[in-house]
Order: sequence, then C-alpha cells, then structure tokens
Amino acid sequence: MPVSRVVPADLPELTELFAGYLSFYQVPRPVAEIEAFLAARLAGNDSVLLLARDGTGTALGFVQLYPFFASLQLKPAFLLSDLYVSPAARRQGLAEALMNAARAHAEANGACGLQLETAKDNFAGQALYEKLGYVRDEVFYTYWLGLNDPA
Repeated sequence: MPVSRVVPADLPELTELFAGYLSFYQVPRPVAEIEAFLAARLAGNDSVLLLARDGTGTALGFVQLYPFFASLQLKPAFLLSDLYVSPAARRQGLAEALMNAARAHAEANGACGLQLETAKDNFAGQALYEKLGYVRDEVFYTYWLGLNDPA
C-alpha cells in the first residue's frame, strides 16, 4: 500500500480519517473544525502528514509527525503524534507501513529518534511499536497541563 506525503488536494479524505481518529479517542469535533486544523498544519508546514492508500487510491490511514529538538541529544527529532487506520483496513499491515514511512522520513531528515505516546490499554499498538523496535520509557512520566480548554 503506497504511503505519500499529504498535499492540499488530500484534505477532504484526510479530514474524514481524522474525524474517525477523534471519534476513536472519544473526542469528536465538527468536520469544519477538523478541516481548519489540518489545513493550518499544511499551510504552516508545522507537521508532516503521511497518507496511506489502497490499490484503488482510497485513503485508509494516516500518521502525523511534529518536529522538535531532543535537548539531551542536541539533535532534531519527531513526535509521532497521531496514527490511525480506518477500521475496515486494519490487520493488513497498514499501520506498520505508516510507521515505517514515518521512520524513513525522520531518518531522511537527520532526526535522532521518534517519540510517541499511546493509551495504556492500546495493546495492539504497543505490540506493533515494540515489534518495530520502540522501547517503552520506564524512567520518565508524562504530564499534561490543560490551558483554557473549552471542551
């Protein structure tokens, strides 16, 4: 299944997939809000979005990467923020293909690593990440401070 970088023409299909992603995490949003968020990511070039399609060209999944700097390594890195495969396309290797494309992008751009978070009960995701060489952090805790969140 081919994976390519998202271009503005992909926005309608990406928006539909992203809506499914938000619903999966039980935080649905209006389609117009999702589309505006994604359009801003593309226009600002502040994230890398990769889209996977089947042989007929139907978009089935995506991954979103945000660049950052790994201060302890003094090098650039990427946060693998979002990974989603439509339910009908799961268990076909699509998530692995997206993860491998994310890795290839990071390597091609001189990153020292990829960081991700996942839900504690996402056992399928954890198995995939560990299969691909990701190591669970046992040293650091993740914290979040919500600021002015109207939701």
